[in-house]
Amino acid sequence: MTQQLTPLVPPQTQTQPPPPAPRTRDPFFDNAKFLAILLVVVGHTIAGLRNTVPVAEALYTFIYAFHMPLFVVVTGYFSKGFGKAEGKTRKLIAGVAAPYVVFEIAYSLFEWHFNDKKILTISLLDPIYLTWFMLALFLWRLSTPFWQQVRWPLAVAVAVSLLGYTAPLSSHLDMHKVLGLAPFYVLGLCLRPEHFDLVRGPRSRLAGTLILIGGFLVAWWAKDRMNYRWLYWWDSHKDLGVDALTGTVMRLALMVAACVLLFAFLALVPRRHTWFTRLGSATIYTYLLHGFLIKFVQFQEWDHLAWLQNIWGMSGMIACALIVGTVLCTQPVIRLTRWAVEPKVDWLFRESRLPAGK
Repeated sequence: MTQQLTPLVPPQTQTQPPPPAPRTRDPFFDNAKFLAILLVVVGHTIAGLRNTVPVAEALYTFIYAFHMPLFVVVTGYFSKGFGKAEGKTRKLIAGVAAPYVVFEIAYSLFEWHFNDKKILTISLLDPIYLTWFMLALFLWRLSTPFWQQVRWPLAVAVAVSLLGYTAPLSSHLDMHKVLGLAPFYVLGLCLRPEHFDLVRGPRSRLAGTLILIGGFLVAWWAKDRMNYRWLYWWDSHKDLGVDALTGTVMRLALMVAACVLLFAFLALVPRRHTWFTRLGSATIYTYLLHGFLIKFVQFQEWDHLAWLQNIWGMSGMIACALIVGTVLCTQPVIRLTRWAVEPKVDWLFRESRLPAGK
């Protein structure tokens, strides 16, 4: 009698879910950041021509009406995770606080040496030149949980901003700028992808083009009628010589104008991959590094050379600004300066200790 063999059946295996697809960067935002940083470099480059070249003054006014609000909105949009994700404190210190300290010291030493300052002054509470943005970004991101829990975050941010200009604040921490531009950061936190879809398509591009042209014409009209210090967001109403009501109305109008212009600008930003898309992920390098070139030119007074005080000189300076802004986003510059822009600060933190059994 033969024994019937039972075939061996492999135990039932549990099917593992496929790993989540890696997140891909949206080229639209990298394109927007690259084009926005070029506006920053151009604005700083032509600052010395304001008093002699009318077109430069109008272009400067036009750029400053929305270029930093644009940067702050995009920054806020990508800061949502700072309100809930773990490990963001270390990222905030390593990615914002550490480079702020490095460049605050570097710009102070640079100005002391090249501007013939007799006394070297370094104050982490009083940002020098463009380092204010790093300090403001640090404070804004710290406040993210509050904005994400309050019921009307944008309305509250606007109210805080407007009230902040009704009286002079301490120059420490650049509080006027921190509070004044906070609504744009909160606006970025509130935006969702579908909101940016509203500014895509041929009609939006046409509308954006017309709005930007109109914005430049308004800037041309306003250049002789408005104190450009309004666009720096750091002066109280008293410092600008207006009463509280007039100042509040003016600030609110500037917020609305900045929002209209920045969304018009975004309507013209390409949504596909372009030759400069990859450069958009490294705009912080251009932002922190280009100031050394700008300051050196200003200290040497090269921007006041007679042969530059015309439309052709301005055009040449803008071309140089575009080249410099692009080069500073490239890989050779990143490799050379990463130690300063993205310093390694792991030694600052305690080692993570997982609970037992984990």
